[in-house]
Formats: sequence, C-alpha cells, structure tokens
Amino acid sequence: MSQDPANAHSRAVRVDDTGVRRKLADGSEESVTWSELSAVVIRVIPEGPWKEDVFFMLAGSGGAGTAVPSGDPAADALLERLQGLPGFDHEKFVEAMTTDADEAYVVWTAAS
Repeated sequence: MSQDPANAHSRAVRVDDTGVRRKLADGSEESVTWSELSAVVIRVIPEGPWKEDVFFMLAGSGGAGTAVPSGDPAADALLERLQGLPGFDHEKFVEAMTTDADEAYVVWTAAS
C-alpha cells in the first residue's frame, strides 16, 4: 500500500466481488481481496478543499492493501461494500468524514 496516498495518483480503481484494485499513474497496482481484508481506516489529511484530503485505507493480510481517494469515481461503490461489513463503525465513519483533523479513523477490523 502506498505510504503517501496524496502523491500516488490513481489511473483507475476497480471494486468488484473479488476485492479492490487500484492502478497507479506509474503503472504499478495495489490490491486487496475481500477475503484478506483485515482493517479499514479513513485517513484525513489537511489538504482540502482544493486537494484530495480523505482516503479509504484498506489493509489486508501479508501487507496487501490499497488507498482509495474518497473523490474517486469508484468510491461510492466501495463505500457501499464497506458499510455492509459486519461491525462497520458508522459513527466513526461520520466523524471522519466531517472533520479536517490530521487523523486516521479505524472504522472496521476483521474479527479475530
């Protein structure tokens, strides 16, 4: 998963029944499958409103994962899938989406 999501511009994000794949401008790809998804974090960076400032950080087992900008065209489909995860913290999600604090909000973790 890109360490600096603000500087890793997407060329394409795909959300499907397998998982999430993000092709980066440099041609590399980040991905995570639904079966390996271990955590969802909303990362807020104080760059808005003129730059992308909210990212869906999807962490998977074994270091897999990706960061999807909330303004990406695929973000609505991603959010719909994420909100259906058992134990998704809707209150924490609303808090993350309504702040400009430089923080990371854990909104879901896989059951141990």
